[in-house]
Amino acid sequence: MKIIDKIASRERCAEAGWYAWDFILDQPMDDAFILSLRPLGSFVYLSMLSKPFFKIESDYRLIKGLRGDNFFRVAVHDAYRDKLAEVEALVSQGKTE
Repeated sequence: MKIIDKIASRERCAEAGWYAWDFILDQPMDDAFILSLRPLGSFVYLSMLSKPFFKIESDYRLIKGLRGDNFFRVAVHDAYRDKLAEVEALVSQGKTE
């Protein structure tokens, strides 16, 4: 799986110091990809839903998405934008395949 684009999200909480980006993937997310994101923080995956949902939280980053979508959203606190690079690195290293 590869990140083909990163787009600033329209859903912003700038007044609270948080910014979000949608990471666009080259294919839809499956269970294996979603589970491979576990090292990024506290992990919740509701696979039993009709549209399975995941959320990963850490101190300065929140990641969320739906299985079957070809994107996931990453929100970071403005002072910790380097946390975006950790997500990109994990996906780029191919550890998500």
